[in-house]
Amino acid sequence: MAARLDEIIDRYKNKPGSLIPVLQEAQELVGYLPPVVQRHISKGLRIPVSEVHGVVSFYSFFTMKPKGKHNIRVCLGTACYVKGAEEIVKKFSEGLNVDIGGITADKKFSLETVRCLGACGLAPVVVIDKNTHGSVNPVKALELLKEYE
Repeated sequence: MAARLDEIIDRYKNKPGSLIPVLQEAQELVGYLPPVVQRHISKGLRIPVSEVHGVVSFYSFFTMKPKGKHNIRVCLGTACYVKGAEEIVKKFSEGLNVDIGGITADKKFSLETVRCLGACGLAPVVVIDKNTHGSVNPVKALELLKEYE
């Protein structure tokens, strides 16, 4: 994996503004951006590790925690919350035996909550990987996972 990471760094290292594209490709490769990967990128791009960490921690797209094969994000914005998003989170948490921010034992699913997904008209909203599911019913929430088995 280090060799593939070096290939990514080599493609970008002489281009201005290369940090974000390198981080994006590194996250696709590794699945997340742990400190060891951040240090490797820092060294390869010859920039301070504090700058790499600052970008990783600032942008919500980047994560320093491992994710499951399928990432479940439940919106807890006002519209979703009012329409029962907390119950949806509870169903996923109990049904998958995973805490918010955690990953299932088989590493198949990770569960997180977000403040807004920008789809208030579809509330309550759940995004699994890149698929948006609107008007999710807490009773049928776990049925959404059947297509990700």
